[in-house]
Amino acid sequence: MFDIFPLAKPFLHILPAETAHNIAVCALSRGLLPPIKTRIYPELSQDILGLTFKNPVGLAAGFDKNAVAVNSLLKQGFGFVEAGTVTPLPQAGNPKPRIFRLSEDEAIINRLGFNNNGLDYFIEQFTKRDVSLGVAGANIGKNKDTKNASEDYVRGLQAVYPHADYVTVNISSPNTKGLRDLQKKEALLELLAELSKARSDAILKHKKRIPIFLKIAPDIDRGECENIAESVLLGGIDGLIVSNTTISRVALISRKHSSEEGGLSGAPLFTLSTKVLAEMYKLIGGKIPIIGVGGISSPEDAYAKICAGASLVQLYSAIIYHGFSLVRSINDKLPAFLVRDGFANISEAVGSKVRTI
Repeated sequence: MFDIFPLAKPFLHILPAETAHNIAVCALSRGLLPPIKTRIYPELSQDILGLTFKNPVGLAAGFDKNAVAVNSLLKQGFGFVEAGTVTPLPQAGNPKPRIFRLSEDEAIINRLGFNNNGLDYFIEQFTKRDVSLGVAGANIGKNKDTKNASEDYVRGLQAVYPHADYVTVNISSPNTKGLRDLQKKEALLELLAELSKARSDAILKHKKRIPIFLKIAPDIDRGECENIAESVLLGGIDGLIVSNTTISRVALISRKHSSEEGGLSGAPLFTLSTKVLAEMYKLIGGKIPIIGVGGISSPEDAYAKICAGASLVQLYSAIIYHGFSLVRSINDKLPAFLVRDGFANISEAVGSKVRTI
């Protein structure tokens, strides 16, 4: 199949990063990008939390904030797509410019600040999705000026619950002041208690139970990992997403933009996020699944995340540098890794490197 990305990339990368991103989302929302034909590998299929994932490679939140391109994105070969982050009320986000390419590092720094069109618009778009194409999740956050964060997260959960296959609670973006404080044990337990109550009400109302994931930061130490692990198990969270962007700036090659404020994603995040992933996998003890995200830019990276404890993985920044064909490349090569290591299904590889330590 002809891949248009190598031709389009030079033109897109001449443009400001946010402009190029908006063009890509617009093209996808209008169905202007052709689907990528992908092979189905039975050994990559998994049933997790009542959902069937045809392959373990998903699109991370942040790419399609307003859920305008879910169908087109699923046609690019992803096993699942996560739309958002959406906040109850529309908000413009932080001042521009607020996305920066670090091309030498295949990295991105962003300080977007949950810019989105709000829940009403999100639901209007999300409900247009074709459920036969694959799993689609909704990532929810709080408005910048909200004083009681729990109220925003409960409102988000209630709104997306009838429509999403799963919901992700994003408390780990570094670009909303004070958001990461919700990862502290007392605040987290309080938030999870409110969400648990809201979900119980939603189960009765909609006659179904959908999974809730918690997305955490990579900039946490062992003690913080322990507190989060304990809290999610007590709070009834179904899964973790490890991790969001980092505020650290370790070993960057790029000089231009490397000192910009915001969250760093892309290849430099891989080692840190994978270390936290493995730590959380050990602490959770396999009780709930983990989605590994952060710095994946090759099939080898994706498999390393899986072996470190991820049942599923997500991409975002690598798409900016490699295009959607990376999704097909990962899925085409994962079966060979399974054969090499003696696994019949991708689920058998989950945490295999951690278990041998």
